[in-house]
Amino acid sequence: MTDPLSIAVCGCGPAGLAAACFLHDAGHRVRLLERVPEPRPIGAGLMLQPAGLAALGRIGALDAALAYGQPIDGLYARSAPSGRVVFDLSYAAVDPALHGLAIHRAAIFHALWQAVAARRIPIESGVEIIALSAGTDDRPCPVTKDGRRLDAADLVVDATGSGSALRPLGGSPVRPRPYAYGAVWATVPAAGLRPDRLEQRFRSAREMIGLLPVGRVPGDDTPKAILFWSLKVADHPALLAAGIEPWRRRVLDLWPEIAPVIAGIADPAQLTLARYAQTTLRRPYGDRIAFIGDAAHSTSPQLGAGVTMAMLDGAALADALAGAATIPEALAAYAARRRRHVRFYQRMSALLTPAFQSDNRWIGGLRDLTFHPSTRLPWLKRRMMQTFAGLSIGPFAAATPASLAGVSDRISDRVLDVG
Repeated sequence: MTDPLSIAVCGCGPAGLAAACFLHDAGHRVRLLERVPEPRPIGAGLMLQPAGLAALGRIGALDAALAYGQPIDGLYARSAPSGRVVFDLSYAAVDPALHGLAIHRAAIFHALWQAVAARRIPIESGVEIIALSAGTDDRPCPVTKDGRRLDAADLVVDATGSGSALRPLGGSPVRPRPYAYGAVWATVPAAGLRPDRLEQRFRSAREMIGLLPVGRVPGDDTPKAILFWSLKVADHPALLAAGIEPWRRRVLDLWPEIAPVIAGIADPAQLTLARYAQTTLRRPYGDRIAFIGDAAHSTSPQLGAGVTMAMLDGAALADALAGAATIPEALAAYAARRRRHVRFYQRMSALLTPAFQSDNRWIGGLRDLTFHPSTRLPWLKRRMMQTFAGLSIGPFAAATPASLAGVSDRISDRVLDVG
Protein backbone atom coordinates (compact mmCIF):
# COMPACT_ATOMS: atom_id res chain seq x y z
CA MET A 1 0.00 0.00 0.00
CA THR A 2 1.72 3.15 -1.19
CA ASP A 3 -0.51 5.86 0.32
CA PRO A 4 -0.29 6.44 4.07
CA LEU A 5 -3.41 5.63 6.07
CA SER A 6 -5.05 7.40 8.98
CA ILE A 7 -5.06 4.78 11.76
CA ALA A 8 -6.70 4.98 15.18
CA VAL A 9 -5.18 2.57 17.70
CA CYS A 10 -7.48 1.94 20.68
CA GLY A 11 -5.61 1.10 23.89
CA CYS A 12 -2.34 2.28 25.42
CA GLY A 13 -1.17 -1.04 26.83
CA PRO A 14 1.96 -2.72 25.45
CA ALA A 15 0.02 -4.03 22.42
CA GLY A 16 -1.32 -0.62 21.44
CA LEU A 17 1.88 1.33 22.12
CA ALA A 18 4.03 -1.12 20.15
CA ALA A 19 1.54 -1.28 17.27
CA ALA A 20 1.45 2.51 17.07
CA CYS A 21 5.24 2.53 16.67
CA PHE A 22 5.25 -0.21 14.01
CA LEU A 23 2.51 1.54 12.02
CA HIS A 24 4.10 4.99 12.36
CA ASP A 25 7.43 3.65 11.16
CA ALA A 26 5.65 2.18 8.13
CA GLY A 27 4.61 5.72 7.17
CA HIS A 28 1.03 5.87 8.45
CA ARG A 29 -0.64 8.70 10.37
CA VAL A 30 -1.34 7.14 13.74
CA ARG A 31 -3.21 8.34 16.80
CA LEU A 32 -3.78 6.53 20.09
CA LEU A 33 -7.10 6.49 21.94
CA GLU A 34 -7.05 5.52 25.62
CA ARG A 35 -9.91 4.82 28.03
CA VAL A 36 -8.43 6.32 31.22
CA PRO A 37 -7.63 10.03 31.64
CA GLU A 38 -3.99 9.32 32.47
CA PRO A 39 -2.52 6.25 30.70
CA ARG A 40 -0.67 4.02 33.14
CA PRO A 41 0.52 0.43 33.44
CA ILE A 42 -1.88 -2.19 34.76
CA GLY A 43 -0.83 -5.65 35.92
CA ALA A 44 2.12 -7.57 37.26
CA GLY A 45 5.47 -8.41 35.78
CA LEU A 46 5.80 -10.34 32.56
CA MET A 47 8.25 -12.33 30.49
CA LEU A 48 9.43 -11.05 27.14
CA GLN A 49 10.60 -13.94 25.01
CA PRO A 50 13.48 -13.63 22.51
CA ALA A 51 10.98 -13.11 19.68
CA GLY A 52 9.42 -10.24 21.63
CA LEU A 53 12.82 -8.72 22.30
CA ALA A 54 13.52 -8.80 18.58
CA ALA A 55 10.25 -6.93 18.05
CA LEU A 56 11.29 -4.32 20.64
CA GLY A 57 14.60 -3.96 18.83
CA ARG A 58 12.78 -3.20 15.58
CA ILE A 59 11.09 -0.13 17.11
CA GLY A 60 14.16 0.99 19.05
CA ALA A 61 12.76 0.22 22.50
CA LEU A 62 15.02 -2.70 23.43
CA ASP A 63 17.74 -0.73 25.20
CA ALA A 64 15.20 1.05 27.40
CA ALA A 65 13.63 -2.29 28.36
CA LEU A 66 17.03 -3.83 29.10
CA ALA A 67 17.87 -0.89 31.36
CA TYR A 68 15.02 -1.91 33.67
CA GLY A 69 14.33 -5.60 33.18
CA GLN A 70 16.08 -8.72 34.45
CA PRO A 71 17.61 -11.18 31.95
CA ILE A 72 16.28 -14.68 32.58
CA ASP A 73 18.22 -17.83 31.68
CA GLY A 74 15.54 -20.42 32.37
CA LEU A 75 12.73 -21.92 34.43
CA TYR A 76 12.88 -24.16 37.48
CA ALA A 77 10.11 -25.85 39.50
CA ARG A 78 9.73 -28.42 42.27
CA SER A 79 6.72 -30.31 43.56
CA ALA A 80 5.78 -30.80 47.22
CA PRO A 81 5.93 -32.84 49.33
CA SER A 82 8.20 -35.09 47.24
CA GLY A 83 10.73 -32.40 46.32
CA ARG A 84 10.72 -33.81 42.79
CA VAL A 85 12.02 -31.47 40.08
CA VAL A 86 9.16 -30.80 37.66
CA PHE A 87 11.23 -28.90 35.13
CA ASP A 88 14.66 -27.36 34.85
CA LEU A 89 14.78 -25.65 31.47
CA SER A 90 17.31 -23.21 30.05
CA TYR A 91 17.36 -21.05 26.94
CA ALA A 92 20.88 -22.44 26.46
CA ALA A 93 19.22 -25.63 25.21
CA VAL A 94 18.52 -23.62 22.05
CA ASP A 95 21.65 -21.47 22.15
CA PRO A 96 23.74 -19.91 24.99
CA ALA A 97 23.24 -16.47 23.42
CA LEU A 98 19.48 -16.51 24.05
CA HIS A 99 17.76 -15.11 27.13
CA GLY A 100 14.31 -13.97 28.12
CA LEU A 101 13.70 -10.67 29.87
CA ALA A 102 11.49 -10.40 32.94
CA ILE A 103 10.19 -6.88 33.36
CA HIS A 104 7.65 -5.05 35.49
CA ARG A 105 4.60 -3.66 33.71
CA ALA A 106 5.59 -0.17 34.83
CA ALA A 107 8.98 -0.55 33.15
CA ILE A 108 7.78 -1.94 29.80
CA PHE A 109 5.09 0.76 29.75
CA HIS A 110 7.76 3.40 30.33
CA ALA A 111 9.99 2.02 27.55
CA LEU A 112 7.14 1.91 25.02
CA TRP A 113 5.74 5.26 26.14
CA GLN A 114 9.14 6.81 25.43
CA ALA A 115 9.14 5.22 21.98
CA VAL A 116 5.70 6.71 21.25
CA ALA A 117 6.71 10.12 22.60
CA ALA A 118 9.88 10.16 20.48
CA ARG A 119 7.69 9.69 17.39
CA ARG A 120 5.27 12.42 18.56
CA ILE A 121 2.31 10.11 18.07
CA PRO A 122 -0.78 12.01 19.34
CA ILE A 123 -2.72 10.48 22.24
CA GLU A 124 -6.31 11.28 23.19
CA SER A 125 -7.08 10.00 26.68
CA GLY A 126 -10.30 9.67 28.63
CA VAL A 127 -12.12 8.17 25.64
CA GLU A 128 -13.52 4.66 26.07
CA ILE A 129 -14.31 3.29 22.61
CA ILE A 130 -17.34 0.99 22.58
CA ALA A 131 -18.46 1.07 18.94
CA LEU A 132 -17.72 2.31 15.43
CA SER A 133 -20.06 4.27 13.21
CA ALA A 134 -19.84 5.09 9.51
CA GLY A 135 -18.64 8.57 8.66
CA THR A 136 -19.75 10.62 5.68
CA ASP A 137 -17.09 8.93 3.54
CA ASP A 138 -17.85 5.46 4.98
CA ARG A 139 -14.68 5.53 7.04
CA PRO A 140 -15.20 4.29 10.62
CA CYS A 141 -15.62 6.83 13.41
CA PRO A 142 -14.77 5.57 16.91
CA VAL A 143 -17.71 6.12 19.27
CA THR A 144 -17.09 6.74 22.97
CA LYS A 145 -19.07 5.41 25.92
CA ASP A 146 -20.71 8.82 26.34
CA GLY A 147 -21.86 8.82 22.70
CA ARG A 148 -19.27 11.09 21.12
CA ARG A 149 -18.12 10.36 17.57
CA LEU A 150 -14.40 10.93 17.13
CA ASP A 151 -12.61 11.74 13.91
CA ALA A 152 -12.88 9.09 11.21
CA ALA A 153 -9.95 6.84 10.34
CA ASP A 154 -9.08 4.63 7.40
CA LEU A 155 -8.42 1.78 9.83
CA VAL A 156 -9.08 1.11 13.52
CA VAL A 157 -6.84 -1.19 15.55
CA ASP A 158 -8.38 -2.70 18.67
CA ALA A 159 -5.73 -3.22 21.35
CA THR A 160 -8.09 -2.84 24.31
CA GLY A 161 -7.43 -6.30 25.73
CA SER A 162 -9.56 -9.21 26.81
CA GLY A 163 -12.47 -6.95 27.80
CA SER A 164 -12.80 -5.47 24.32
CA ALA A 165 -16.23 -4.04 23.48
CA LEU A 166 -15.38 -4.09 19.76
CA ARG A 167 -14.90 -7.85 19.34
CA PRO A 168 -18.38 -8.37 17.80
CA LEU A 169 -17.25 -6.24 14.85
CA GLY A 170 -14.81 -8.97 13.86
CA GLY A 171 -17.51 -10.93 12.10
CA SER A 172 -16.59 -14.05 14.04
CA PRO A 173 -17.72 -13.40 17.61
CA VAL A 174 -16.79 -16.00 20.17
CA ARG A 175 -17.76 -16.21 23.81
CA PRO A 176 -14.79 -16.06 26.20
CA ARG A 177 -14.34 -19.20 28.29
CA PRO A 178 -13.21 -18.10 31.76
CA TYR A 179 -10.76 -20.34 33.58
CA ALA A 180 -11.86 -21.39 37.05
CA TYR A 181 -8.34 -20.70 38.31
CA GLY A 182 -6.64 -17.33 38.32
CA ALA A 183 -3.90 -15.97 40.54
CA VAL A 184 -3.15 -13.27 43.07
CA TRP A 185 0.08 -11.37 42.72
CA ALA A 186 2.18 -8.77 44.48
CA THR A 187 5.41 -6.88 43.88
CA VAL A 188 7.98 -8.00 46.47
CA PRO A 189 11.70 -7.45 47.14
CA ALA A 190 14.00 -9.72 45.14
CA ALA A 191 16.63 -9.97 47.89
CA GLY A 192 17.87 -13.54 48.36
CA LEU A 193 16.38 -14.84 45.11
CA ARG A 194 18.27 -16.17 42.14
CA PRO A 195 17.98 -13.26 39.71
CA ASP A 196 18.33 -15.29 36.52
CA ARG A 197 15.35 -17.65 36.57
CA LEU A 198 11.64 -18.00 37.13
CA GLU A 199 11.04 -20.40 40.03
CA GLN A 200 7.84 -22.20 40.97
CA ARG A 201 6.61 -24.66 43.57
CA PHE A 202 3.61 -26.95 43.13
CA ARG A 203 1.39 -29.12 45.26
CA SER A 204 -0.59 -31.28 42.87
CA ALA A 205 -2.29 -29.00 40.34
CA ARG A 206 -4.29 -27.11 42.97
CA GLU A 207 -1.54 -25.01 44.54
CA MET A 208 1.23 -23.10 42.84
CA ILE A 209 3.50 -20.28 43.88
CA GLY A 210 5.99 -18.55 41.63
CA LEU A 211 8.63 -15.85 41.88
CA LEU A 212 9.79 -13.90 38.86
CA PRO A 213 12.64 -11.39 39.36
CA VAL A 214 11.76 -8.37 37.21
CA GLY A 215 14.62 -5.92 37.78
CA ARG A 216 13.69 -2.39 38.75
CA VAL A 217 10.88 0.06 38.08
CA PRO A 218 11.23 3.71 37.00
CA GLY A 219 12.19 5.85 39.96
CA ASP A 220 13.30 2.95 42.18
CA ASP A 221 16.61 1.09 41.83
CA THR A 222 15.68 -1.64 44.33
CA PRO A 223 15.47 -5.04 42.56
CA LYS A 224 11.90 -6.31 42.50
CA ALA A 225 10.18 -9.64 41.95
CA ILE A 226 6.62 -10.62 41.21
CA LEU A 227 5.07 -13.22 43.50
CA PHE A 228 2.04 -15.06 42.17
CA TRP A 229 -0.18 -17.59 43.92
CA SER A 230 -2.65 -19.74 42.02
CA LEU A 231 -6.20 -19.97 43.32
CA LYS A 232 -9.75 -20.38 42.15
CA VAL A 233 -11.36 -17.05 41.34
CA ALA A 234 -14.40 -18.15 43.37
CA ASP A 235 -12.15 -18.61 46.44
CA HIS A 236 -10.82 -15.06 46.37
CA PRO A 237 -13.48 -13.60 48.71
CA ALA A 238 -12.64 -16.29 51.28
CA LEU A 239 -8.94 -15.40 51.06
CA LEU A 240 -9.77 -11.74 51.78
CA ALA A 241 -12.09 -12.63 54.65
CA ALA A 242 -9.66 -15.00 56.37
CA GLY A 243 -6.85 -12.49 56.79
CA ILE A 244 -3.24 -12.93 55.82
CA GLU A 245 -2.05 -15.58 58.29
CA PRO A 246 -3.80 -18.64 56.75
CA TRP A 247 -2.40 -17.67 53.33
CA ARG A 248 1.07 -17.12 54.78
CA ARG A 249 1.05 -20.57 56.42
CA ARG A 250 0.07 -22.25 53.13
CA VAL A 251 2.79 -20.42 51.23
CA LEU A 252 5.54 -21.22 53.72
CA ASP A 253 4.44 -24.83 54.00
CA LEU A 254 5.01 -25.08 50.25
CA TRP A 255 8.16 -22.93 50.06
CA PRO A 256 9.58 -22.06 53.53
CA GLU A 257 12.72 -20.38 52.17
CA ILE A 258 10.80 -17.35 50.91
CA ALA A 259 9.71 -16.13 54.34
CA PRO A 260 11.78 -12.90 53.98
CA VAL A 261 10.25 -12.24 50.57
CA ILE A 262 6.65 -12.29 51.82
CA ALA A 263 7.37 -10.60 55.15
CA GLY A 264 6.04 -7.27 53.87
CA ILE A 265 2.66 -8.71 52.85
CA ALA A 266 0.56 -7.95 55.91
CA ASP A 267 -2.91 -7.77 54.39
CA PRO A 268 -4.59 -9.90 51.70
CA ALA A 269 -5.66 -6.63 50.05
CA GLN A 270 -2.01 -6.34 48.95
CA LEU A 271 -2.60 -9.37 46.71
CA THR A 272 -4.16 -8.36 43.40
CA LEU A 273 -6.47 -10.83 41.67
CA ALA A 274 -5.85 -11.76 38.01
CA ARG A 275 -8.48 -13.63 36.01
CA TYR A 276 -7.86 -15.58 32.80
CA ALA A 277 -10.08 -16.62 29.92
CA GLN A 278 -9.58 -18.51 26.66
CA THR A 279 -10.71 -16.55 23.60
CA THR A 280 -9.55 -16.83 20.01
CA LEU A 281 -11.23 -14.84 17.27
CA ARG A 282 -11.71 -17.00 14.20
CA ARG A 283 -11.05 -13.92 12.10
CA PRO A 284 -9.04 -11.15 13.82
CA TYR A 285 -10.43 -8.38 11.63
CA GLY A 286 -13.65 -6.88 10.32
CA ASP A 287 -14.64 -4.01 8.08
CA ARG A 288 -11.69 -1.61 8.50
CA ILE A 289 -10.85 -2.92 11.98
CA ALA A 290 -8.01 -5.20 13.11
CA PHE A 291 -7.75 -6.93 16.48
CA ILE A 292 -4.39 -7.50 18.17
CA GLY A 293 -3.16 -8.91 21.46
CA ASP A 294 -5.71 -10.09 24.02
CA ALA A 295 -8.53 -8.52 22.02
CA ALA A 296 -7.81 -11.16 19.36
CA HIS A 297 -6.49 -14.05 21.44
CA SER A 298 -6.42 -14.31 25.23
CA THR A 299 -5.45 -17.34 27.27
CA SER A 300 -3.81 -18.40 30.54
CA PRO A 301 -0.21 -17.24 31.12
CA GLN A 302 1.34 -20.73 31.18
CA LEU A 303 3.64 -20.08 28.20
CA GLY A 304 4.56 -16.56 29.28
CA ALA A 305 4.09 -15.19 25.76
CA GLY A 306 1.13 -12.81 25.96
CA VAL A 307 2.93 -9.49 25.41
CA THR A 308 5.36 -11.07 22.94
CA MET A 309 2.42 -12.35 20.87
CA ALA A 310 0.75 -8.92 21.01
CA MET A 311 3.84 -7.14 19.71
CA LEU A 312 4.22 -9.67 16.91
CA ASP A 313 0.61 -8.94 15.94
CA GLY A 314 1.43 -5.24 15.57
CA ALA A 315 4.51 -5.96 13.47
CA ALA A 316 2.59 -8.39 11.26
CA LEU A 317 -0.20 -5.86 10.69
CA ALA A 318 2.26 -3.17 9.64
CA ASP A 319 3.98 -5.59 7.27
CA ALA A 320 0.67 -6.77 5.79
CA LEU A 321 -0.36 -3.17 5.07
CA ALA A 322 2.97 -2.55 3.35
CA GLY A 323 2.55 -5.56 1.07
CA ALA A 324 -1.10 -5.22 0.02
CA ALA A 325 -2.90 -3.02 -2.49
CA THR A 326 -6.06 -2.46 -0.42
CA ILE A 327 -7.10 -2.49 3.22
CA PRO A 328 -9.25 -5.65 2.87
CA GLU A 329 -6.33 -7.46 1.23
CA ALA A 330 -4.02 -6.29 4.00
CA LEU A 331 -6.34 -7.45 6.77
CA ALA A 332 -6.72 -10.88 5.17
CA ALA A 333 -2.93 -11.07 4.84
CA TYR A 334 -2.49 -10.06 8.49
CA ALA A 335 -4.81 -12.86 9.61
CA ALA A 336 -2.98 -15.36 7.41
CA ARG A 337 0.43 -14.29 8.76
CA ARG A 338 -0.65 -14.80 12.37
CA ARG A 339 -3.12 -17.70 12.10
CA ARG A 340 -0.79 -20.67 12.55
CA HIS A 341 1.29 -19.03 15.27
CA VAL A 342 -1.72 -17.89 17.31
CA ARG A 343 -3.52 -21.21 17.02
CA PHE A 344 -0.40 -23.08 18.11
CA TYR A 345 0.08 -21.03 21.27
CA GLN A 346 -3.61 -20.97 22.14
CA ARG A 347 -3.86 -24.74 21.87
CA MET A 348 -0.61 -25.36 23.75
CA SER A 349 -1.70 -23.06 26.58
CA ALA A 350 -5.12 -24.72 26.82
CA LEU A 351 -3.43 -28.13 26.86
CA LEU A 352 -0.91 -27.24 29.57
CA THR A 353 -3.14 -25.23 31.90
CA PRO A 354 -4.92 -28.21 33.57
CA ALA A 355 -1.51 -29.68 34.51
CA PHE A 356 -0.76 -26.60 36.62
CA GLN A 357 -4.14 -25.14 37.59
CA SER A 358 -7.00 -27.57 38.08
CA ASP A 359 -8.80 -29.79 40.58
CA ASN A 360 -7.80 -32.93 38.69
CA ARG A 361 -6.42 -35.37 41.26
CA TRP A 362 -4.16 -37.40 39.00
CA ILE A 363 -2.80 -34.89 36.50
CA GLY A 364 -0.39 -33.27 38.97
CA GLY A 365 1.20 -36.63 39.80
CA LEU A 366 1.46 -37.51 36.11
CA ARG A 367 3.06 -34.15 35.45
CA ASP A 368 5.63 -34.71 38.21
CA LEU A 369 6.53 -38.16 36.90
CA THR A 370 6.86 -37.23 33.24
CA PHE A 371 7.90 -33.60 32.76
CA HIS A 372 11.43 -33.67 34.10
CA PRO A 373 12.50 -37.06 32.67
CA SER A 374 11.17 -36.06 29.27
CA THR A 375 13.19 -32.83 29.25
CA ARG A 376 16.41 -34.79 29.61
CA LEU A 377 16.01 -35.82 25.98
CA PRO A 378 18.10 -33.19 24.14
CA TRP A 379 15.83 -32.91 21.10
CA LEU A 380 12.66 -32.55 23.19
CA LYS A 381 14.31 -30.11 25.60
CA ARG A 382 15.39 -27.95 22.66
CA ARG A 383 11.91 -28.03 21.12
CA MET A 384 10.26 -27.11 24.42
CA MET A 385 12.51 -24.08 24.84
CA GLN A 386 12.05 -23.05 21.22
CA THR A 387 8.31 -23.06 21.89
CA PHE A 388 8.67 -21.08 25.11
CA ALA A 389 11.06 -18.61 23.44
CA GLY A 390 8.68 -17.96 20.53
CA LEU A 391 11.11 -19.41 18.00
CA SER A 392 9.36 -22.66 17.10
CA ILE A 393 6.71 -21.09 14.89
CA GLY A 394 5.73 -17.62 13.75
CA PRO A 395 7.64 -14.55 12.51
CA PHE A 396 10.95 -15.60 14.07
CA ALA A 397 10.66 -19.36 13.56
CA ALA A 398 13.74 -19.39 11.35
CA ALA A 399 15.66 -16.98 13.55
CA THR A 400 18.95 -17.99 15.12
CA PRO A 401 21.21 -16.12 17.52
CA ALA A 402 23.27 -15.22 14.47
CA SER A 403 20.28 -13.59 12.75
CA LEU A 404 19.34 -11.89 16.04
CA ALA A 405 22.93 -10.92 16.76
CA GLY A 406 22.23 -7.33 17.83
CA VAL A 407 19.50 -8.42 20.25
CA SER A 408 21.52 -11.32 21.67
CA ASP A 409 24.65 -9.23 22.18
CA ARG A 410 22.81 -6.50 24.03
CA ILE A 411 21.02 -8.99 26.28
CA SER A 412 24.32 -10.76 26.99
CA ASP A 413 25.92 -7.45 27.90
CA ARG A 414 23.07 -6.80 30.34
CA VAL A 415 23.57 -10.26 31.89
CA LEU A 416 27.23 -9.41 32.47
CA ASP A 417 26.29 -6.05 33.97
CA VAL A 418 23.84 -7.68 36.39
CA GLY A 419 26.27 -10.44 37.25
